[in-house]
Amino acid sequence: MSEEKKEIAYFCMEYGLDEKLPLYAGGLGILAGDYLKAARDLNSPVVGIGILWWQDYTTQLINHEGYPYDTYPTHNYNNLVEDTGLSVSVEIAGNSVECKIHKVEKLNNAPLYLLETGRPDSKYGWITDKLYAGDNYNRIAQEIVLGIGGVRALRKLGLKIDKYHFNEGHAAFAGLELIREKIHNGQSFEQALKETQEEIVFTTHTPVQAGNESHDLNLLMEIGANNGLGYEQLKLIGGEPFNMTASCLHMSNIANGVSQLHGKTATDMWAHLNNSAPIISITNGVHRKTWQDKNIDKAFPNNNDIWSAHYQNKKKLVDYIAQKTDARMNPDNLIIGFARRAAPYKRSELIFRDTGEIDDLLQTGKIQLVFSGKAHPNDHYGKDIVATLVAMDKKYRDNVAFLENYNMEICRYLIQGSDVWLNNPKRPMEASGTSGMKAAMNGVLNLSVLDGWVAEGPEHGINGWILDEEFPNLDEKLSEDEKDLLALYNILRNDVIPIYYDDRDRWVRMMKESIAMSQDRFSAQRMFKDYSQKMYKEAEPALV
Repeated sequence: MSEEKKEIAYFCMEYGLDEKLPLYAGGLGILAGDYLKAARDLNSPVVGIGILWWQDYTTQLINHEGYPYDTYPTHNYNNLVEDTGLSVSVEIAGNSVECKIHKVEKLNNAPLYLLETGRPDSKYGWITDKLYAGDNYNRIAQEIVLGIGGVRALRKLGLKIDKYHFNEGHAAFAGLELIREKIHNGQSFEQALKETQEEIVFTTHTPVQAGNESHDLNLLMEIGANNGLGYEQLKLIGGEPFNMTASCLHMSNIANGVSQLHGKTATDMWAHLNNSAPIISITNGVHRKTWQDKNIDKAFPNNNDIWSAHYQNKKKLVDYIAQKTDARMNPDNLIIGFARRAAPYKRSELIFRDTGEIDDLLQTGKIQLVFSGKAHPNDHYGKDIVATLVAMDKKYRDNVAFLENYNMEICRYLIQGSDVWLNNPKRPMEASGTSGMKAAMNGVLNLSVLDGWVAEGPEHGINGWILDEEFPNLDEKLSEDEKDLLALYNILRNDVIPIYYDDRDRWVRMMKESIAMSQDRFSAQRMFKDYSQKMYKEAEPALV
């Protein structure tokens, strides 16, 4: 390889490359999948390191009472995953655990190497059976496989790596393995840490400190995650308790937040750390070939009839909803999509907080709402949110629908077939929000709060609507929820609905503005080029 292109190893706990390979929980994994596809498009020497989750994150269905429940079928990945015949060992609680190395390269992606410790019914199968399952003990064991096992897999594969890119703190133990290697070769701990810092770059996604994973130092020592390092050395790297994000900031030379706003939020959040990497901003991007409808892509540059292409996507979405539920929506009427992880801060059910204000719109089908999303299997608050959405589905029958077991397939139908993409998290907790980028590339108009990527692209009344623009000087006595709900209802009645039904020419102009704003600026290729220049410090990769 030329000196300009550095060999990158990208570590992530989850990857969303295709719905047929369900190794992802949500946005973090989809981003990682899009990153590998962009690396492939740009012919950049990148390999991904992850885990082969035999039972996925969860297959989450809705029971007869309208409440979500979780199932864990064991998947067969034979057609997509190649067994390399190689394996490495890691030590977990004094036991030598073999990790088989698999390879995925059939989904238009840069090579992805996945480790696994056996089928779910085998001795150590509990480690790599379910993504994000179990207690701290399980999680630490999984992160030993990803981090320590991942570096050892790179060595076993004979791959020379210049930079190690950790996507979230789950990969922190890879840094401990890089330090251990150098100490084994005769360096002091201080020298090893300093050299390792030059090799690691880090992306942080979680904008609240409580959401950043930490572990008891004694538990790490007991399980063996310390990897030969002493208690005080671990404490120096990650603090006490050992914070996975803080450790990555200490072991890397540069880090990034995933939008301009999030970069500032993360910098403030971690300002108390000493000797940590500076945090810059590199806004996420999405893979156009994966998410943008081909007919929209063809119609837009030639100024062809973009509405006809969009209307076909609406009909596909309506048919899909009818196939999956008992709802039959009208493709001629306004369809608003919302699909997110069911977490309280995302406020999935905000629009229903005062249904009397929009009951007439929902009863008549003037607006139609489509929701999807999963809650973490142990998150009862998240499951209650899903149950609320399902109850609205039952109440408004054909005009509100909830699609169970959210995945990449459902996402594609929604971000291509909706007219409006609703996004109303509590600020500043949406680090980026890539689903809105996907929707924008398809001419779907964002209706959003000003958070994450939205602060950089959508403009109120031009290519979408921003709730913050509606009542900028509203009575401060109102809560954030009350302000946003008033703004949401007001924009729906006074902007969205009149333009959609009475001014189709303006709606189509806004669609075109949305595509023009998003499809290059918020693409995964742009994101990858930013990483190459600002994090990997190499020449800009050429498009091939």
